[in-house]
Amino acid sequence: MALRPWRDFRRSWQPGHAPALLVIPVGLIVAVCVVDVLSPPHIHLGPLLVAAPAITVAFAGARVTALMGALAVAAQVLIGVLRGALSTANLQAQITALVVVSVVCVGICVVRDRHERQLQQVRSVAEAAQSVLLKPLPASTGPLRIAGLYIPAEEEADLGGDLYAAARTDHHSTRLLIGDVRGNGLAAINNAALLLGAFRAAAHRQATLPRLAVHLDAALRWDTSQWHQTVPDTDEDFATAVLLDIPDHDPVVHLISCGHPPPLLLHGTHLTPLTPEASHLPIGLGGSFGLAAYDVQTFPFQAGDLLLLYTDGVTEARNTDGLFYPLTERAPEWTKDDPDDFLRALHDDLLAHVHGHLNDDAAAIAIRRLAR
Repeated sequence: MALRPWRDFRRSWQPGHAPALLVIPVGLIVAVCVVDVLSPPHIHLGPLLVAAPAITVAFAGARVTALMGALAVAAQVLIGVLRGALSTANLQAQITALVVVSVVCVGICVVRDRHERQLQQVRSVAEAAQSVLLKPLPASTGPLRIAGLYIPAEEEADLGGDLYAAARTDHHSTRLLIGDVRGNGLAAINNAALLLGAFRAAAHRQATLPRLAVHLDAALRWDTSQWHQTVPDTDEDFATAVLLDIPDHDPVVHLISCGHPPPLLLHGTHLTPLTPEASHLPIGLGGSFGLAAYDVQTFPFQAGDLLLLYTDGVTEARNTDGLFYPLTERAPEWTKDDPDDFLRALHDDLLAHVHGHLNDDAAAIAIRRLAR
């Protein structure tokens, strides 16, 4: 499940809408012709024809804009013929000006269409990169039903510093990662890709959850430390994260928290934050302080329960009054929904809270344990 906020307004102007919108410039041309011909000789509405190609450029391509320009010029000539003023300097100047404006509008369309094609190519590459890096979570694995939600803060972005992934182990359990990389931009995307790759390479074969945490920490520290001599601040790269292991046949969840917001366990309408006794340093900082081990916390996770993982982009989303999004108050309202519907409700409610604009990327995972 990959939900997106509002996209560029221009996307609403699809080619299928052009025929209906063409009524506007065509109607304008007809109206100007009729009114100008029937008006007294001292009234001239022909200059208004310039609006026809100018309006068309807003929703149509170069060919349609050129057609509207040609129709406008033809209408101006027709007016001159019917009024017997075609040979006058005033009317010839109006026709010349109309031709120039039409050519300029067509030129604008050509440049705009070229830029839109380039943008579409870039967007296609970004979507392909997202599909590789932030793969959709499995809808089901063992006794679990899973859904993922990712909302980028930038409307045209497809991937930022928030990340999640899942892996199936040989020990009949499912492992999940959700994290938030420090910073933004290409550096954050690079570190997110690094952690996702390290998790997918090791999650299915690491014997214990602590060893997996050590592996992720070492991978991020190694990648950043090799460049710290030439790239400033790379020694401060880190990511908050939660690692989970959910066995198929044992109604519990094992987790390691590395400076990340605690998961929420919903049992009916009762909500319990799974706050571990000790939260470790973020990934990328653990080994820097000589920490070689991670403590695993175990919590009940019964059939019918729903587990919600999220990043701080959800809980720290502010509305226009500066109020944070009340996740713990809203989540129990949707506890009876399946994971997809739960995250769909969260998505809509979160964007409504911030009036459609997030200041930070937001990600969430909803996991339902079913009875076997």
